[in-house]
Amino acid sequence: MNPHNPVTPKSLTASEYVLALFAPSDNVAILIRHRHLGHTLQRITKAELIAAPEFQSALLEQNRAGADIFVGMNPITDGAYNRTKQSLKEIRHVYLDIDRDGDQAIEVIRSSLDIPTPNFVLNTSPGKYQVVWRVEGVNLQAAEALLHSMANHFGGDLAATDATRVLRLPGFANRKLAIEFVVQVVQASDQIYSLEDFHIPQDSPEAPRNVGDSARSHPALGHRSQSERDWAYAMRALSRGDNPESVIRRIADFRADDKPDPEYYARLTVTKAQAALEQPATSARGTDRNFERSSRGIS
Repeated sequence: MNPHNPVTPKSLTASEYVLALFAPSDNVAILIRHRHLGHTLQRITKAELIAAPEFQSALLEQNRAGADIFVGMNPITDGAYNRTKQSLKEIRHVYLDIDRDGDQAIEVIRSSLDIPTPNFVLNTSPGKYQVVWRVEGVNLQAAEALLHSMANHFGGDLAATDATRVLRLPGFANRKLAIEFVVQVVQASDQIYSLEDFHIPQDSPEAPRNVGDSARSHPALGHRSQSERDWAYAMRALSRGDNPESVIRRIADFRADDKPDPEYYARLTVTKAQAALEQPATSARGTDRNFERSSRGIS
């Protein structure tokens, strides 16, 4: 079981969920997306106003008209009108968007000793979930490093790893689906966690560069060079079906400060990883060693 005592699981309404995430006076982003019309409306207002019956009725009307309803997961500073990293007041939540093998992933998350008990689990469609933890004392860079690492570790959506992310608001139908599915949320813990409660290694390009520096400096990561970890990441990401260009971009971003030509280095890494994956398994180890020898000459 997770190392923090959970509460008796209970379902929450949309209003209860908003007020469980935020203080009443927090500025919160609400996103209304009419996918079929290509129209998106964002409003930043107080959490207590969003939770009010009148606001919820207006959201329900939009949802019935075909819109999906989302809520920003971190509060916005006073006077800000955009949901940007610069406008975030502080980090209140980290999260996972599980869009494949969801039922299995949820069981792994619930039993993992590497992370605490999730505060909220949203069922967003059959077999798909969003998982939320309340946190404090976590800065933007550390939060996004953790988001990337958890997504990689538990098979979450790597696109849902920025601190400005919006997730679905429960109580409203998921309009991406042909058959109506109303998003539900269960609260399983009322704890507020710190970074020390999460024990996910941050040793790959899923973690932002400015946090990766300190993560890479510890020999406890197995005494592998960063090139070896980049290679391992490329193999892992390609094996699970990630787009090669996305893998190249992540590696290039991660090595931007210590490679004169990070794009070339990243492309070579991914190209060689693709070639290794296409070869029989018996020759993969030799290709791995060949890459390591050739990569030493890339500065």
